[in-house]
Amino acid sequence: MNTIKLSSTVRDIVYITLGILSATFALNSLLVPNEFLDGGVTGISLLVSHYYHLPLSIIIVVANIPFIILGAFQASRKFAVKTFISIIVLGLCLQFAPFTDITAEWESNMILIAIFGGFFLGLGIGLGMRGGCSIDGIEILALYTRKRIGLTMSELILGLNVIIFLIAAIGFGLEKAFYAILTYYVATRTIGYVVEGIEEYTGVHIISEHSEQIR
Repeated sequence: MNTIKLSSTVRDIVYITLGILSATFALNSLLVPNEFLDGGVTGISLLVSHYYHLPLSIIIVVANIPFIILGAFQASRKFAVKTFISIIVLGLCLQFAPFTDITAEWESNMILIAIFGGFFLGLGIGLGMRGGCSIDGIEILALYTRKRIGLTMSELILGLNVIIFLIAAIGFGLEKAFYAILTYYVATRTIGYVVEGIEEYTGVHIISEHSEQIR
């Protein structure tokens, strides 16, 4: 039993580490240098960082703290602790990891940036979910509101992202808003593939202190 638990812990750490590195690469090397946005808490963090000229590494940690607290009550303390540690490490990677802009010679190929920025960000979030944490706190908020006011996860995420993309359209212009929607779409599709697999079947992501026993 201890061997199985240790193996599960190591697997989760590997998933989360790879997820954080992938998300950091997407943000530092693709999205941030080109003022691209995404949906969810990451999108909010990018907006705040742009308008107030604050470090994204700090904003993304602060923006996720309320959702981590919610996660402790709505999911489990273990989930909240793993998420908190992951967000802190993500912030440190955004600040210090040697990922720099790789798009300088891409001749302003915005579609390429949107697609691969969304892919690597979605890959990072999906791997984090496979490791038992949430790199983007929107999933925790969706879980909370579903229990409180009956909104489904898709309804809440859609509503929040509509607001983000409207602000993007006003502040960045329609072109950047449309690219943000493309980035978000690619990211969500990638998350789906990572969490549920490429095969067509119904996947269930279990967040619990006893997830292994439930599975």
